[in-house]
Amino acid sequence: MKEYELITLGEVMLRLSPLGYERISGGETFEKRAGGSELNVASGVALLGLRTGIVSRLPDNDIGKFIKNRIRFVGVSDDYLLYDQSDTARLGIYYYEMGAAPRKPSIIYDRQNSSFAGLDLGQIPDEIYGKTACFHTSGITLALSETVRETAVEMVKRFKAAGAEISFDVNYRANLWSEEEARNVIEAILPYIDILFISEETCRRMMGMTGTLREMMKGLTQAYPVKRVCSTKRTVKSPKKHDFTSTIYDVDTDRYYEESPYTDIDVIDRIGSGDAYVAGVLYGLLKYDDPMRALQYGNAASSVKNTIPGDLPSSDLAEIEGIIKNHNATGYVSELNR
Repeated sequence: MKEYELITLGEVMLRLSPLGYERISGGETFEKRAGGSELNVASGVALLGLRTGIVSRLPDNDIGKFIKNRIRFVGVSDDYLLYDQSDTARLGIYYYEMGAAPRKPSIIYDRQNSSFAGLDLGQIPDEIYGKTACFHTSGITLALSETVRETAVEMVKRFKAAGAEISFDVNYRANLWSEEEARNVIEAILPYIDILFISEETCRRMMGMTGTLREMMKGLTQAYPVKRVCSTKRTVKSPKKHDFTSTIYDVDTDRYYEESPYTDIDVIDRIGSGDAYVAGVLYGLLKYDDPMRALQYGNAASSVKNTIPGDLPSSDLAEIEGIIKNHNATGYVSELNR
């Protein structure tokens, strides 16, 4: 039995948003929140009931303390947080502006030379590698700096050697690196990945694959020793109305797992909904080793996250299982929890 079911590696950022639907260029007040892909995943899995931790590096000041307190609040262990005491210590920031049709949501990043970008393998204690059943990181982390990339790749190898399953969300961001650079780096680590999250668009564009989505998903498992490939499908009807579902391909059963989409989701804040999907899937796989249950948890967690302000999820296991039950119901469903 491992001390953690999941440990993640990633940058935690400060999110600043103008109130309501105000513009970044026009508003005078910003709301501050904590966010970051791997923290979102770790917090989602923790809310569902498994023990998680995160490896990250924060400035050793009051902004870093705010982030540390938020990490603790969402039930994620801070045992492997590192602190930057240098004069140049800083937390990455991003500004998020809500959208309303026909105006799309928009993001501005201010994350260059953050404390996390200087994360070095030597700062991480060797005893961590035997502590978890699963290790998760993303393409965002690999893209942040050469130092972080080398650290992340070596951590993947060491966790794998220690017997952990490796989960990886490609999460390609064109504003962080080119398709060619991303493809070369990601192809080099795919031999170590057990659970892969990748979109159809990323398969076609960044990875240069062809065929149907199912053919591309299976092709990744034939080219690399990946055990499960997960791909989401979001239909954006407007900034405030989405449909959502996903597909999981499992090598052991040679099956594609799917379910009917969640339709007409009321989107309050879509940021972090992809990470909530990853969290739900990982919970289902780590707890039950069942791709169909993992798919259901992932779809429900992602769908409900769209209705919650901020990056971080806030749904516990009871709420997610209730959403799954309602989604699969064929008769009357109460419109109120009471």
